Parts: sequence; structure tokens; C-alpha cells
Amino acid sequence: MTETLGKYADFESLREQTVRLRRDGLSLRQIRDRLRVYNNDILQRLVSGEPAPEWTKRPNARDDLRAKARDLRLEGLTYDQIQAQLGCSKSSISLWVRDLPKPAPRYTNKERQALMNAGLAHLRQAQDEQRQETKRLAREEIGPLADRELFLVGVSLYWAEGTKDKEYRRSEVLQFINSDPNVIRVYLRWLELLGVTRERMRFRVSIHESADVSEAEQFWADLTGVDVADFKRATLKKHQPKTARKNTAEAYRGCLIIYVSKSADLYRRVEGAWYGIVLGADRAT
Repeated sequence: MTETLGKYADFESLREQTVRLRRDGLSLRQIRDRLRVYNNDILQRLVSGEPAPEWTKRPNARDDLRAKARDLRLEGLTYDQIQAQLGCSKSSISLWVRDLPKPAPRYTNKERQALMNAGLAHLRQAQDEQRQETKRLAREEIGPLADRELFLVGVSLYWAEGTKDKEYRRSEVLQFINSDPNVIRVYLRWLELLGVTRERMRFRVSIHESADVSEAEQFWADLTGVDVADFKRATLKKHQPKTARKNTAEAYRGCLIIYVSKSADLYRRVEGAWYGIVLGADRAT
């Protein structure tokens, strides 16, 4: 440092010149070039205590943000709302406005609950519309079924819900039970494809004893186009008081059983076709 100062031996004279130039509004670079003082440490010592001219000061963007944040807070905005407008962090906002009074709540608890419920209702409606649109597109994609497609669908339905022959209980006969009206419609159309006439079909309702049996029989009769008088006596299921049943709504119609007489050969065809589907799916992989 002594060697460096040696070059600028008349320090006090330089100091006087530096102060005068600084007060005249020169920047450090201008003073450096004017006095040819290229050592930054010496230059800083020469201007020590003298503020920089205003024109050399760069504007602080955060000062502007702070002022805007305070104005918005005084208008009653929350931290989240201020952040959304200014794009700065909530921690910074908190530091800038913590001395300001907290704005009064914009809504009462009842109003907030109503707004939340309205928002949830709107969300559920949008979700339901999306679900319905997905179903609609899938439905329209199917189109009319060819006979082979309907045959395969019917075989799969039967093997899922129909009575199967067992080694310990021989029952090579078509007997199908289901509670879904649309499944019953498809199954009847499938039987029609197989050439089974209505004269060979027997219908019976299986339902809990606590339900309206007559109303249920009329419902299934209307669906199948069969006179309710032709239905076999309903099978009543005992209701267990301790069982938490969930199928007791007003729309509960029990299940419809459809029995096809003289159907042993047809049953064998269905069983063979099912295992053909299984093998076909294996080959597809």
C-alpha cells in the first residue's frame, strides 16, 4: 500500500481535486480519467464521504414494486391478490406492508361459504359434462353391431351372468339373471339372433320380499313385451335385518330370470364359443 501511495504522494491535493470534481457532479470513472488515478482502492479513499451524484444512481425496481404493493394493500387487497398483480413473493409483500392495517374481510363467513358452494357446484357441473361427453363419444363410436359381434357380446354376457354346467351338477340349459334393463335388452336380442322364439322363454322375477313384487313384474313385462300373466311365480329373497342393503331405492325392480326350454345343444354351443373367445384372445397376444 505504501508503494501505491508513493505514486500519489500529494494525497491531500488529490483529495481536494477529487472532492471538487465530485461536487461538480462527475462520476468515479470521469474522476479517474481526469486525475489519472487508476487504483480503485485509492480512488475510493479520495471520494470517501462524498455522495454520488443523483444522475449516477440506478433506479431500484423493487422500490417501485414496494410502493405499488403498499397502494394495493391500502385498497384492501390480500397478499394473494397483490402477488397475482405484481408477480413478487408473498414474503416480500409481507415485509413491505406489515406496518399497514389489515384490510377488513371482504365477505362474511356465510358469504364465503356460499361462494365456495357455488364454485364447487360449477366444478361438479363441468366434471359431469366432461363425463357425459366421454360417454357420448364412446357410444357413437360403436355404431350398429354385425351378427358376429352381437354373437360374441351375447356369449360373454351369458358366461358372466348365466347358469353354467358343473361336473357335480349337470345343467346344460340357458338360464340368465340380471337386474340391468339394458343387459336384458341385449340378451333378448342375442337370443333372437340364435333363433330362440318367445314361446321357448320362461320369465321369473327374483326380488326381496319387502319390495313391491307386482310393480316389479309389470316393469319387466313391459320391458320384454310379455304378458305379466305369463310370468312364473316370483322368487322371494328373505331380507336379513342385520344386512345393510343398498338396493332398496324406489327404482329397485329385483332381477329378471330368463329360462330357455330345450336349450341343451344351444348351451353347448355357447360354452364352446366362450372358450373359443378365450383362445382367440390368447392368440391376439
